Amino acid sequence: MNQNGSGKIVRKNDDLKSLLRDRDEHFWQLLADRSADAQSFTEIIALASLRKKAEKLGVKNETVLHDHPLRIALIGGSTLYPFSELIEHLTFTAVGPVEVKSGDFNNYRAEITEETSFLYDLKPDVVIIIPDAQNCRYTGGLTDPKDEIESAASSVCDEILQLAALIRENLKAEVIISNFILPPFTDPGPLRTRSASSDWNFKKTVNLMLGTRAPNYLHICDLEFLSYRHGGLNSIDENAWFESKQLCSPSLMAFAAHEIAHLIRGLRETPKKVVVLDLDNTLWGGVIGDDGMTGIEIGDTSPRGEAFKAFQQFIKTLISRGILLGVCSKNDFENAVEPFRRHPEMVLKETDFVSFKANWEPKAQNLIEMADELNLGLDSFVFIDDNPAEIEIVKQFAPDVTTILLGPDPALYVRQLKESRLFERFALTEEDAERTEQYRKEKQRKSLLETAVDMDSYLSSLEMTGSFKRFDELDLPRIAQLINKSNQFNLTTRRRTQAEIEQLMRDPNYVGFTMRLSDKFGDHGLISIVILRSTGTSNMEIDTWLMSCRVLKRQVEEEVVNEFVRIARLKNVRTIKGIFKPTAKNSMVKDLYPAMGFTPVKIDENRSEFELETERFQNKESFITIDRRTKLNEQGRSFSRTAEYI
Repeated sequence: MNQNGSGKIVRKNDDLKSLLRDRDEHFWQLLADRSADAQSFTEIIALASLRKKAEKLGVKNETVLHDHPLRIALIGGSTLYPFSELIEHLTFTAVGPVEVKSGDFNNYRAEITEETSFLYDLKPDVVIIIPDAQNCRYTGGLTDPKDEIESAASSVCDEILQLAALIRENLKAEVIISNFILPPFTDPGPLRTRSASSDWNFKKTVNLMLGTRAPNYLHICDLEFLSYRHGGLNSIDENAWFESKQLCSPSLMAFAAHEIAHLIRGLRETPKKVVVLDLDNTLWGGVIGDDGMTGIEIGDTSPRGEAFKAFQQFIKTLISRGILLGVCSKNDFENAVEPFRRHPEMVLKETDFVSFKANWEPKAQNLIEMADELNLGLDSFVFIDDNPAEIEIVKQFAPDVTTILLGPDPALYVRQLKESRLFERFALTEEDAERTEQYRKEKQRKSLLETAVDMDSYLSSLEMTGSFKRFDELDLPRIAQLINKSNQFNLTTRRRTQAEIEQLMRDPNYVGFTMRLSDKFGDHGLISIVILRSTGTSNMEIDTWLMSCRVLKRQVEEEVVNEFVRIARLKNVRTIKGIFKPTAKNSMVKDLYPAMGFTPVKIDENRSEFELETERFQNKESFITIDRRTKLNEQGRSFSRTAEYI
């Protein structure tokens, strides 16, 4: 960056420096906001310097999302400094305290395979690999057979995946791997696209193989895409490579560090679950109450109408990602719902929404009611509107809701939502694809409850069936998803990455099991998770107990207690300890242990402990039929229900 640009950064950070001089704790939030927006290498380095000064001065920081430093190892086939500085700073401001250690230049293969390397001392939570780009080249001729070229590409991909697998097996860490920047040069001209062996096509092939073959624990920092977005010629720096073996240009390095910080945050952050939409000038052009069905703009008859239709098409794709849709509009209900029922150009239909609120109540109040109806926290909601006044009111009265103010041009609506990065997923499960249908069936259950004589008759009429299963590879994505997003029915709110859960599955001191529930309306899917930890020859602790709020008051809690007592007795455990750690969102379970027969041992505002003696425990009654038949595991071999756990 030129001297003038550096001067602008200095002046831009004057307010941060002022807060730092005063040791004002607001420094950290402003630093995080400024860092998230920083696009240049120079600006991020300047902000990192201010962060280090604040740490030395001991400026109070209450913005962190976890207590212990996240251990990150950076290894690869290029010089890793100052890339490591960018990653450390952006991850710190996105996630919280971090400890970043780097390997030596192009020594990553030995660092992964030799147990004397720094990796095995660090025991990292996350390992970032920047593979050797010089190794990703086809050394044969431009006219070699396609099969030979693809075999060579497969070998490059397989080596990287094998190294990632070793990290996973030996270190139990999450793994992030960068793919390869495509060469932005015209040479070899037309043969660049016609020959599978050209550097352009060979790297593209390897990148595609990496992405499609990557297991769930492996996350890709997509340098191919980032360099395309940034500009190919702007992304490389030949002098930096020959002089100091730098991966890429400083500007692309900044882009890549942001992406890695985003990936790491995504491993631990609760994803958004509900998108709530305004209607007029959001899903269509015009005002339905004034313009009527024939007057609103939607469809292929005009550029604006086509843009609104494209926006609806994108919104509809969110359903397959497990995101629920809602409507919150100031409108008469009959006017608002009419286009969804009758307009031939509407992509979205009334049945695509799990909640439809069209009235004249404040939108913030409607959102609060919607959250209560769906048993979801407001922090899992995204509200989208074209009216800045409505957005500001929601920010004021429902501040946990994330808001998106649409611009004046509907042609840019899809871009705005995609660029928000609020709807990305690391993995998709069967439950995600079926979530809207699950909530639709939940409405049927609530309708049945309204007509039932009493709660017992309602529960009996549901014809519920439950089943238990020990943690396995097939359920891992859903288990990790629930552990990291469940806030309300969650006794300890311990977060774990998929790698940590896999490690726990191999530890003989732990038992993890899941519960599934179905009834006459359909399958709820995997709805509860329990992790038990042995703390002695006759003692066991409930490390984690969480449940989807969709099945509250269905007696799932009673059957889960029956199950972990059964497991405890099989292991000759006499005492089960339950722990409750209060958070801002889990007050609904503060009395759960006493209700299930546990005796209070220690009651504290930060941590309460309860105990249950297994010999005295009497099984809880419920209207859930537990399926105790012999089942088949994923390999087709039968197992007894008891043998699952021991």
